[in-house]
Amino acid sequence: MAETVFFDEGDLVGVLTTEPLGRALDYRAPEGGCFAGAFVEVPLGPRRVLGVVWGPGEGGFDPAKIRAVTRVLDAAPMAEAMRAFLMRAADYTLTPMPAMLRLATRAPGLADPPGPRKVYRKGWQEPDRMTDARARVLEVLEDYGGAAFTLSELAGLAGVTTGVVKGLVKQGAVAEEEAPRDLPYPRLDPDLTGKDLTGDQAAAAETLRAGIAAGRYGTTLLKGVTGSGKTEVYLEAVAECLRKGRQALVLLPEIALTSEFLARVEERFGARPGEWHSGVTQTERRRLWRMAGEGGVGLVVGARSALFLPFRDLGLIVVDEEHDTSYKQEDGVLYNARDMAVLRAAMTDAQVVLASATPCLETWVNAESGKYGRIDLTARFGAAELPPMRAIDMREERLEASRWISPTLVQMVAGRIAAGEQALLFLNRRGYAPVTICRACGHQIGCHQCDARMVEHRFLKRLVCHQCGESAPMPAACPSCKAEGRLAPVGPGVERLAEEVAERFPEARVAVLSSDLFGSARALKEKIEEIAGGGADIIIGTQLVAKGHNFPLLTLVGVIDADLGLQGSDLRAAERTFQLMRQVSGRAGRAERKGEAYLQTYQPDHPVIRAILSGAEEDFWRAEAAERQAAGMPPFGRLAGIILSSPDVQQVFDFGRELARRAGPLTRIGAQVFGPAPAPVARVRGRHRVRLLVKGPKGAGLQAAVAEWVGQMRVPNNLRLAVDIDPQSFY
Repeated sequence: MAETVFFDEGDLVGVLTTEPLGRALDYRAPEGGCFAGAFVEVPLGPRRVLGVVWGPGEGGFDPAKIRAVTRVLDAAPMAEAMRAFLMRAADYTLTPMPAMLRLATRAPGLADPPGPRKVYRKGWQEPDRMTDARARVLEVLEDYGGAAFTLSELAGLAGVTTGVVKGLVKQGAVAEEEAPRDLPYPRLDPDLTGKDLTGDQAAAAETLRAGIAAGRYGTTLLKGVTGSGKTEVYLEAVAECLRKGRQALVLLPEIALTSEFLARVEERFGARPGEWHSGVTQTERRRLWRMAGEGGVGLVVGARSALFLPFRDLGLIVVDEEHDTSYKQEDGVLYNARDMAVLRAAMTDAQVVLASATPCLETWVNAESGKYGRIDLTARFGAAELPPMRAIDMREERLEASRWISPTLVQMVAGRIAAGEQALLFLNRRGYAPVTICRACGHQIGCHQCDARMVEHRFLKRLVCHQCGESAPMPAACPSCKAEGRLAPVGPGVERLAEEVAERFPEARVAVLSSDLFGSARALKEKIEEIAGGGADIIIGTQLVAKGHNFPLLTLVGVIDADLGLQGSDLRAAERTFQLMRQVSGRAGRAERKGEAYLQTYQPDHPVIRAILSGAEEDFWRAEAAERQAAGMPPFGRLAGIILSSPDVQQVFDFGRELARRAGPLTRIGAQVFGPAPAPVARVRGRHRVRLLVKGPKGAGLQAAVAEWVGQMRVPNNLRLAVDIDPQSFY
């Protein structure tokens, strides 16, 4: 490990701040000196801002004008490997360093002193009278379980004044406590007995343990059919990492998965890990951030941004469901957490485990070429068996108007309910209907800020834009021709499907799982636990249900529209359809009862549908890889997306055309430029969007060429330019 550099008082140091200045600024080291990597507070104009001592200062300025660091914060310095990771990630994604530093300091109160503070939890009494404001405070406390809040945080989340909280403290409905800041997390015991592993699982776990013990970088694809026990296998790698005194990080794609996973961790190690996701309080975020840097937490479970925590000694990163699209950050800093996990591990001699039943093509190709290791788990754990998959040819079904469930599938669902089992109907569309049309004039209700149709959410009694989040009450009359009673929904969403299920199965208990229907992570967790305990006969869900949930009574999966993802010209349409169908069908038959999966399709002979039904996964990946290779597309070529946006449509097109005309730096590396063209959603939040696509050879220096290319032009103040290296979507 490199020796930490120390700067004496008065030495010139370069401090990188989170302010958008693009480079480190020179300051003088404070009284007592400071280490490279120290978190500091520095003066910037009339303000004091957070920064990190990045190294020695550049000099070349009037020494009399160079100000001193205000103070060194009581936090573990940022390790040299972390600083190097941020610089490499910035170079790869073409992101300014201050924006990368913001990702690594996303915790509140880092400049606060370490002494005790007052926190607020759920109390033991009921208030003498209930008001809307008091109810909101108690609801927040209920949603977050036993979590502690600061006064301002609790009041802010509830949307009330601090006086409301203090009034509840006097009543005993909220407890006020003195608590030390930022305590270490309980130690996880790696030597507790885990679940008995099968022969294949034990061999897989031993391979992963050996990688950890070697203390060198390596990436392994852990590919296992749904229900094969991948989690138990990689938890053994976590155990080995903890034995070595190093830290581990498990990334999950969905906050709804966290609760079940935390229970499994606690069962295996005797204590809960640290959590990092949007459902965690700001108080806990600060604690975890600090303990990651001090080594006071052994295992962190979190969303993609947990990758930027300042771990003291990170030895293992697990990316669970590594194929999931939620690992790609699509706004702000554009990065793929799967790729950044590999980069970070390479810089800290850590191991990466990419776990999936249906890996992304890039990972599959890296494993095929030997760049990554590969471990296969081919059988389900215990008595569970993989469900057979069959197609329902919708061309042969006699479907009534405004009905979406075929007679064949209705019969199958009825049989499962009669047997006391559960059925899942899967449709990857939120809301009631994707389009609302006026039958009098043909007007389709759209968002006034975006070029997108408003989606009816009947449960919420509102129209919602899924691009910008704008919502409005469902109108009684057409906004265009003012005709009343002529607005009609077109196409199904999960809410409309629930309406049909209620008509067809009036006695059945129905649960709808869709991200927009739950106000908090706790509410979603409770619904999932209720379903797993047998609290529903029919589950209707979006892709939320495809991600790792275990419903023991679920024996039938019916995919309402298997053709949905095959539409359009998305590069990854076939791959994503294949992954989603295989994942959702894997929810069936995960316990002793055998399961079945049915796909409703109008294209039963489509190559992707045939591959899904046959289970010939390797054949599918080989065919998909051959097509990409022939076209020079990723992972056999490089792509970069340029997204331009402006309130002025003429300006954004003029800028895009001029940028395309100056493509010399790209042509020198053999790259091509396509566009400018309107983005598929051409206006979002009132800004017109134009895209250019750069396609280059695999070994080309794409980032340097793109940086030189876009650096030729001055970007007007009201125009935004974003660079997306390795784009995953093209909306």
